[in-house]
Amino acid sequence: MSRYAPIHESSIADRNNFWLKLAEDIHWFKAPSRAIDEARPPFYQWYPDGTTNACFNALDHHVNEGRGDQHAIIYDSPVTNTQQKITYSQLLDEVSRTAGMLLEKGVTAGDRVIVYMPMIPQAVVSMLACARIGAIHSVVFGGFAANELAVRIDDCSPKLILAASCGIEPGRTVEYKPLLDKAIELASHKPQACIILQREQAQASLIDGRDYDWQQTLAKAPATECAELPANHPLYILYTSGTTGMPKGVVRDTAGGIVSLKWTMKNIYGVEPGEVYWAASDVGWVVGHSYIVYAPLFHGNTTVLYEGKPVGTPDPGAFWRVISEHNVKALFTAPTAFRAIKKEDPNGDYLKKYDISGLRSLFLAGERCDPDTLAWAQDQLGVPVIDHWWQTETGSSICANYLGIELLPVKPGSPTKPAPGYQLKVLNSDGKECSAGEIGALVAESPLPPGSFITLWNAPDRYESAYFSTFPGHYETGDAGYIDEDGYVYVMARTDDVINVAGHRLSTGAMEEVLSGHPDVAECAVMGAADELKGQLPVGLLVLNANTQKADNDICREVIQRVRDEIGPVAAFKNVVVVQRLPKTRSGKILRATMRSIADGTEWKMPATIDDPVILDEITEALAGIGYPAA
Repeated sequence: MSRYAPIHESSIADRNNFWLKLAEDIHWFKAPSRAIDEARPPFYQWYPDGTTNACFNALDHHVNEGRGDQHAIIYDSPVTNTQQKITYSQLLDEVSRTAGMLLEKGVTAGDRVIVYMPMIPQAVVSMLACARIGAIHSVVFGGFAANELAVRIDDCSPKLILAASCGIEPGRTVEYKPLLDKAIELASHKPQACIILQREQAQASLIDGRDYDWQQTLAKAPATECAELPANHPLYILYTSGTTGMPKGVVRDTAGGIVSLKWTMKNIYGVEPGEVYWAASDVGWVVGHSYIVYAPLFHGNTTVLYEGKPVGTPDPGAFWRVISEHNVKALFTAPTAFRAIKKEDPNGDYLKKYDISGLRSLFLAGERCDPDTLAWAQDQLGVPVIDHWWQTETGSSICANYLGIELLPVKPGSPTKPAPGYQLKVLNSDGKECSAGEIGALVAESPLPPGSFITLWNAPDRYESAYFSTFPGHYETGDAGYIDEDGYVYVMARTDDVINVAGHRLSTGAMEEVLSGHPDVAECAVMGAADELKGQLPVGLLVLNANTQKADNDICREVIQRVRDEIGPVAAFKNVVVVQRLPKTRSGKILRATMRSIADGTEWKMPATIDDPVILDEITEALAGIGYPAA
């Protein structure tokens, strides 16, 4: 008898009672009398008459319940060779005084505060301090380009900016203050003040009258209590890239996020309060918001804050060291991190140096997990490897396997089944439901469950048009895929990555699956390039394992044959090239759309989130070597 199925069915059929019951598990100043207000779709409101506070649920509640001496954060920084363990009581003290610092600078509930910091404890403190007084934080990835930071300053008009003097990458220090100064110069909106945390690796010069030293200002600040906030009060704005080039400010509410995130820690990730949980991401991304900061602290876990990389800080054993030293029970990271480790250490030799017997599970998200990476991780770790699918907009899983409820059979390539509150469908371009196994647009019936975004900042019309207009009554995920006869969901590509080859709709994800199955391929990408005769043709890029003995040309011929054998001649797959690395965002997503523009010879803009812009020069040269753009 399935334990998952009745839970999911109840979340849809008895929506109000289901979500009201789950809300009993969090702290309320005033408990809600109903779960949802459906008066103004798609602007649904969850727990409309309740009042609560995210910081209280993350810190005060646990200290009051006797968990004050437990570690809340383990800060592990191989780039500075430092570690720090912070208890719940210590974190509460730091956060309450930082909240007082914000109040003394004139920040009040509803004001926006930009946080521009690397992976250091003060980034977490800043977010929680904002939540404590009802300020709306907007974390911008530390080191983001000045013009992109300026766009965000103008969109959310922060009263204050909290920043660090620098970030540290392997082999170099990135000074943030010059970027911040330039961004403020470019922006029309000017913040009233900036508070700068001086790191010893680079001291920033402060502008008199605008900039303040973090430690000096904090030393004079009083501790402050939590504000009682309406359930729908915005917790944060997080910008995600938009197709128009203008970033979209995703808005998360307070109560919905607390209820959904706390539920996921036990029921999806299978961890208990007090255990160590590690999301190897960055606070600048949604994974960092949800699973470095909020969810683990809501649930009373110890969260790992890691300022390092999967490889290079110092070697491919970096993750195994952290798991071993800190007794991590569940690891959540992107498939691209495991592909990087596999590329440098395909036989898992570095893993053998560490005792990771405490690890119970690995969760992958952020990029589609190809079956080969899944199999490698399973073989190396010997624990359940769970692919789950979610987005910045949803804040947590759309589909997952439910370690704390029932571990469903794993089907490689599938993030398993929908999370509570998600009623998923696959629709064709006419809005008709596709049959099992047929690729189309993945959509979810409205309303989305608690914790998903409630609007776009300053852009409610765009919220409706971008997500709810193509298929009325449904949220358009922007992903393409299919649902099989067992109800398992397969996310194959972004909608615009499903290519049309002579009238045949083909998934680039399916081709990548075949390429990544080659034993010498560490990672790969396939995109559709314009073709005069067939409309589009697939183009593949391969990154090879470090110990590969074969010639590049031989491997290219072999993967072309593999695609022909496994997908068929209809794919017309014959253009492939070996590259040293693939262009990615800092969160690990491969920039397929940008590479497609390069191959097509069309105008493109340097992505703000790119990890290393030089890679695109290498990709341009590699594509030119196989005839792209076509003359």
